[in-house]
Amino acid sequence: MPPILTIEHLTKIYPNGVKALDDVSFEVPKGEFLAVIGLSGSGKSTLLRCINRLIEPTSGKILFDGMDVTASNDADLRFVRRRIGMVFQHFNLVHRSTVLTNVLSGRLGYVNPVWSLINRFPKADVEKARVHLERVGLAEKASSRADALSGGQQQRVGIARALMQDPALILADEPVASLDPVLAHSIMRHLEQINKDDGVTVLCSLHFLDLVHAYADRVVALNEGKLMFDGPPEQIDDRKFKEIYGKEAERVG
Repeated sequence: MPPILTIEHLTKIYPNGVKALDDVSFEVPKGEFLAVIGLSGSGKSTLLRCINRLIEPTSGKILFDGMDVTASNDADLRFVRRRIGMVFQHFNLVHRSTVLTNVLSGRLGYVNPVWSLINRFPKADVEKARVHLERVGLAEKASSRADALSGGQQQRVGIARALMQDPALILADEPVASLDPVLAHSIMRHLEQINKDDGVTVLCSLHFLDLVHAYADRVVALNEGKLMFDGPPEQIDDRKFKEIYGKEAERVG
């Protein structure tokens, strides 16, 4: 079976000269839960945002389910983005809107844009949104304003919104970095369930190795934009850990 995602020699240099990604290459099989690790500034977020071209790569190629994302025109890119859900560190919800409306925004790639402007969605989409809110344990919050929810609840809304896209791939960019460690496992279990039960491929950037060991099938590690490791979590020994995180780093998980 061909991989769902192929990254070939991906490089990103920002206008200020910072090389955020430096000739990164790897493949992701369908159905895998892949963790992306590294220090802040190592290139994790840039990598995830290049995959759906929220950030334009400088060079290299990204293939998603056989489509060349890096060469896609606007119409093709809209199609690609419909099938790639995104879960953000800071949730990216519309605070003044209801939870249900935020979840329904995941269907914007599928409905007539005029309907979305007047907040009208097909009945089937509204029912689908309620199903996904039930799945993440927030059915009773559908009519609440998003900013009335806790951080953990807001991230679950973000996951429900991503599910509305019927994604083949979910990019989770530091999804638990803004949360209490106790809540982190709750969010990671939701992503794990989507991966295992729905067969959705997950790329998740993480800081903590205990979460990597608990949830990831495989790890890619970045340091200053370079790929430092690609393999199972249990193969990250002390030497490899120091290469990824620096000689002063201490293992905590």
